[in-house]
Amino acid sequence: MQCRRSSVRIVGMAFQSRIPILVISMFAIFASLFVAGRLWQDAESRVYLAKELDRMMGQGKSVISVDDSWKILGCREQLKKLSALEMDLATARQKGFVSNYLPEMNKTPKKNPLVVIGILTGFGRKNEREAIRNAWMGTGAALTKMEDNKGIIVRFVIGRSSNRGDSLDRSIDSENKQTNDFFILENHIEAPEELPNKTKLFFAHAAESWDADYYAKFNDDVYVNIDALGNILAAHLNQPRVYIGCMKSGDVFSESGEKWYEPDWWKFGDGKTYFRHASGEMLVISKALAKFVSINRSILRAYAHDDVSVGSWFIGANVEHINERKFCCSSWSSGAICSGV
Repeated sequence: MQCRRSSVRIVGMAFQSRIPILVISMFAIFASLFVAGRLWQDAESRVYLAKELDRMMGQGKSVISVDDSWKILGCREQLKKLSALEMDLATARQKGFVSNYLPEMNKTPKKNPLVVIGILTGFGRKNEREAIRNAWMGTGAALTKMEDNKGIIVRFVIGRSSNRGDSLDRSIDSENKQTNDFFILENHIEAPEELPNKTKLFFAHAAESWDADYYAKFNDDVYVNIDALGNILAAHLNQPRVYIGCMKSGDVFSESGEKWYEPDWWKFGDGKTYFRHASGEMLVISKALAKFVSINRSILRAYAHDDVSVGSWFIGANVEHINERKFCCSSWSSGAICSGV
């Protein structure tokens, strides 16, 4: 009997504990439905208001955000400032104040030079330079006229003395102050054995200093018909990678006591013959090849002679070698446009 009463009491207590849980659950469900309904109504209200705003504004686009509003306001402010500046500029022009940095609308753009000629020279060769100036290069206004009218830029190329700032350097600086026709390689030390590197540095720095169609290397004992040179180069303008010169080959000297000794003679094979290359008295390369030298200057090999070195840079590249017999200055070939002293 006691056990039956206990079980009835337990069942009653369990039933009573379920009632609050059910009430709370039902309340939560109703609350969720109420909140969802309000959110749905709010969403519908926002959509309705957006459509009404679009209709009243005469636009079919959605309402812009706050960020977009700030961007529009910022653009309007910039437009106001730009309009004010344009008005100030117009007023200044009327009064005769025009900025030197404004482009001249009616001025024809300056053409790129046809060729930059570097005449490799050295210390103690002022007489040779004066002879070239008097013969075909010109000075002062004549040099500038050749640049402007023919697109031909000519400079004497020289490095610095091993004793930087000595009398050799000062003499070149003094001469350049008078003639203004030097291209000084500040990071090159003048020495006979450094001529191949000097040629490489000239092409590299010239390509960085002038945007020309061609770059030419001359010796300082070569006289040239500059008009004939311009005509020859103009005929090859449609060829992007050209290496022009009096092409030659020759024996490789392996004995150290010989005048034309080549320390790397073994690289040229058992025949001991150089590959075909342009004579160093006068050679021309196109813009693309000068850029190639400029970019790869640190890894391009220099041999004992500058003409062989230049030829080696292009022997394995997709370059058109042009054997121009008119560039054979020392052989007195028929129709030559140059002569060597």
